[in-house]
Amino acid sequence: MAAEGGGKEMNEIKTQFTTREGLYKLLSHSEYSRPNRVPFNSQGSNPVKVSFVNVNDQSGNGDRICFNVGRELYFYIYKGVRKAADLSKPIDKRIYKGTQPTCHDFNHLTATAESVSLLVGFSAGQVQLIDPIKKETSKLFNEERLIDKSRVTCVKWVPGSESLFLVAHSSGNMYLYNVEHTCGTTAPHYQLLKQGESFAVHTCKSKSTRNPLLKWTVGEGALNEFAFSPDGKFLACVSQDGFLRVFNFDSVELHGTMKSYFGGLLCVCWSPDGKYIVTGGEDDLVTVWSFVDCRVIARGQGHKSWVSVVAFDPNTTSVEETDPMEFSGSDEDFQELISFGRDRANSTQSRLSKRNSTDSRPVSVTYRFGSVGQDTQLCLWDLTEDILFPHQPLSRTRTHTNVMNATSPPAGSGPANPGSNGNSITTPGNTIPPPLPRSNSLPHSAVSNTGSKSSVDSAIASGVSKFATLSIHDRKERHHDKDHKRNHSMGHISSKSSDKLNLVTKNKTDPAKTLGTALCPRMEDVPLLEPLICKKIAHERLTVLIFLEDCIVTACQEGFICTWARPGKVGLLSSQNQANSPSGTVV
Repeated sequence: MAAEGGGKEMNEIKTQFTTREGLYKLLSHSEYSRPNRVPFNSQGSNPVKVSFVNVNDQSGNGDRICFNVGRELYFYIYKGVRKAADLSKPIDKRIYKGTQPTCHDFNHLTATAESVSLLVGFSAGQVQLIDPIKKETSKLFNEERLIDKSRVTCVKWVPGSESLFLVAHSSGNMYLYNVEHTCGTTAPHYQLLKQGESFAVHTCKSKSTRNPLLKWTVGEGALNEFAFSPDGKFLACVSQDGFLRVFNFDSVELHGTMKSYFGGLLCVCWSPDGKYIVTGGEDDLVTVWSFVDCRVIARGQGHKSWVSVVAFDPNTTSVEETDPMEFSGSDEDFQELISFGRDRANSTQSRLSKRNSTDSRPVSVTYRFGSVGQDTQLCLWDLTEDILFPHQPLSRTRTHTNVMNATSPPAGSGPANPGSNGNSITTPGNTIPPPLPRSNSLPHSAVSNTGSKSSVDSAIASGVSKFATLSIHDRKERHHDKDHKRNHSMGHISSKSSDKLNLVTKNKTDPAKTLGTALCPRMEDVPLLEPLICKKIAHERLTVLIFLEDCIVTACQEGFICTWARPGKVGLLSSQNQANSPSGTVV
């Protein structure tokens, strides 16, 4: 379905939209914001962000929400579609001076009804560990800004760890911390552990254990966001230089790379099964990248400005049994067939997929993801099997698909790179052999090194042994790769290491030469997705998109956090609650 709306409707704020699942409706009474509703000057402030955690309390209402607006940070019970929001009773509220919160993340592993661990990154570079239930401040990292003076762009707990967390900065550097260790009173000194194309990883040289455990220097410009794969084994990073870089978390290896059409990449997200990565950025596009094939498989065009957030909807990803489509004819007929295929998938009663069926019949997969941007629009996209697995008869009749498939070797031709032995590829969260052959057409050496994985692992192990005892999670300590090409904070690296880094810098990929290559295909070389829906839902730029089981949560730079009930869920918000709160909030 093409984007809806036009003409005078373009400036109208939408409060509902319809997809094949039914009607999504904005619940105005479930809106969270600053309690006093004093007009907020969003200009010059850091983006509003939202984090959720479930504390598994006995009341059945265990969801908690944290959001930042300007210098303020709030922590509430999240009532979602069940009850109207009560803004008069925050569990915790903090106002900071001299700096602003930029991002935050809960440790879901340790969260209880009595205590939660929340990391908060700040515009001046510090990271704070707080417990908003106990209203305690545990620790402050990089307090004297000796590690990094630039803004924190992303902070996340390492999956499966109670103590390790990762912090990215606008300097292009990323640091691994342990909450049990201090940061020291002098600037850290680093020793080179691993380097590759446009990235370098360093350990902290110190007689006593201290933070940071690792420093990664990645690409050029700010490191805007990173995301762990569903199984925690891989790390996807997007930078202001326009590159997506995906690292193997265990072996400190660069798995694959992609370049934006132009401008920086601002956001990244993994599909629920770890097979695909979606990015968004300053080219106004969403780009779908295959983890297995290490190539762009589709782009989506619908936003009119920078894309600030992309997210997969795990509750709407579906499968259905289908028969292979055979086709030969004109390009116009092909377009009609694709439209029919989408309509068929959209209208069929689909079931939520774990994709563990052993049935030999073909299975059609549809991934749903969303995006929001500075154009104040929400777009929803369906990634269907005609894009994921183009059929050979179709590719013969369509130039676009032919060019796209040219990056993958035909069946039975053998691997494109001797380093890729043709065996099944382990994708994040999945050990099933891929349905398509692996294409190693990327020009960097990291992928081709997979053939000598044992020697690489042993080399890494020897370097990692120096700091492997810093945590009980040995694997988490070893991981972390970043693409290098940054002159920030290099003063404390030894001259020998600096020489090596300068050498890496000279060999970096020239972005001007990537267009038309596997790193960045031309627009006509890959399928172009149209949004399922494209709606203006805010007055200010959108900064949050989160898919929950019974709703979608969005937020804009004005500081309004909105709940959109999924089809059939709106009735959970009782009319009594709405009647008791006609303004939508309790002030």
